[in-house]
Amino acid sequence: MRLLTLAVGRLKAGPERDLEARYLDRARGMGRGLGLAPVELGEIAESAARRPDARKSEEAGRLAAALPGGCALIALDERGKALTSAAFAAHIARERDGGRGDLVFVIGGPDGMADELRARAGLVLSFGAMTWPHQMVRILLAEQVYRTMTLLAGHPYHRV
Repeated sequence: MRLLTLAVGRLKAGPERDLEARYLDRARGMGRGLGLAPVELGEIAESAARRPDARKSEEAGRLAAALPGGCALIALDERGKALTSAAFAAHIARERDGGRGDLVFVIGGPDGMADELRARAGLVLSFGAMTWPHQMVRILLAEQVYRTMTLLAGHPYHRV
């Protein structure tokens, strides 16, 4: 199953991009044996609209246009469901084992995610009740994808 992260905004060169790349490189090394392709990244330009609702709507349109047909969709949003790492790994394994070709994670911009895109997601996932900068969410997601692969492979990285 191909994994794709679509995010509004770009990570500039620096420690954030380096940390995201470190986790994605680790995941790349484990994914093939688990039936999970390396995570691809798609960066969507932030909207220049004046009103926050217009920005969210425009960004949602750009994100939706980049979604592969028939994909499973996980939206990252503070109003979503908080899962344990093991439950997150189990969700990804179910999508993979169900024959899904693509699993896409979407991360909105600074104004959040439009309701219409969040409503399309099979899972709305939260990394806690706090608001995180979308750049940090990308790093948290990359680490959790790597952790998922270690859990599915029986690797000792995940400790309870």
